[in-house]
Amino acid sequence: MALLRDPEFGCPWDLEQTRESLTRYTLEEVYEVVDAIEEGTPDAIKDELGDLLFQIVFYARLAEEENQFSFDDIVDTISHKLIRRHPHVFPGGSIDGFGERQTLAAEEVVTNWEAIKSEERQIKGRMEGSRASLLEDIPKALPALERALKLQKRAARVGFDWQESSQVMEKIKEELLELEEAMETGNSDAINHEAGDLLFAVVNLTRHLQVEPETVLRESNRRFTRRFAFIEEQLEQENCKPEEAGLEKLDELWSAAKKSGL
Repeated sequence: MALLRDPEFGCPWDLEQTRESLTRYTLEEVYEVVDAIEEGTPDAIKDELGDLLFQIVFYARLAEEENQFSFDDIVDTISHKLIRRHPHVFPGGSIDGFGERQTLAAEEVVTNWEAIKSEERQIKGRMEGSRASLLEDIPKALPALERALKLQKRAARVGFDWQESSQVMEKIKEELLELEEAMETGNSDAINHEAGDLLFAVVNLTRHLQVEPETVLRESNRRFTRRFAFIEEQLEQENCKPEEAGLEKLDELWSAAKKSGL
């Protein structure tokens, strides 16, 4: 990376990059890692993980050029964080304490992890002279679906949550009615507002049902893709284009795709 960024002999494209310009590529690489994992091909996973690692190395090199931190500093920081957040594995906050058999369940580990993170936020807030919000460290750049889930989980930890999934269902019905009312007015701002509230409420329901919304929506996307491909194949056999088939024919083929198990 240092050679690619060499001012005299390096790559012109690499030399032009900044942290800001790299962010969209970083997001793309993360999604490509997820795709490779879902496909389950070891070579593809290895390849995409390398591409993602390259992004981290790139950021490290940019920081090193500005005398801010190095790749070693990144590794050192995460190592200390892992030791600090796993006191059940590293008693005394030291790697030398490793070696005791674990008695905690996975759920207890998650609870302790969140408690430690909360303490870290409070310490950071005191150092900065302000009260750290419970939600402030949830990244704004997360995909909206994932961020909604994290916001709800965090708020639920202090009791701001429905007790039963049936209550969330009622909330969804309420939000749907409000969206219908907004649609009747034709007010685009109100429609956007209520559509967002409806989606947020649906995420809340999946959380109560212990379903990962991102996972199930990705699977729904895959099902839609397979079924639509089936429609296209059937229409091609009839020398018909999808835009010429009409909704009734498309819906008929969609039902056939579902019955076939796609």
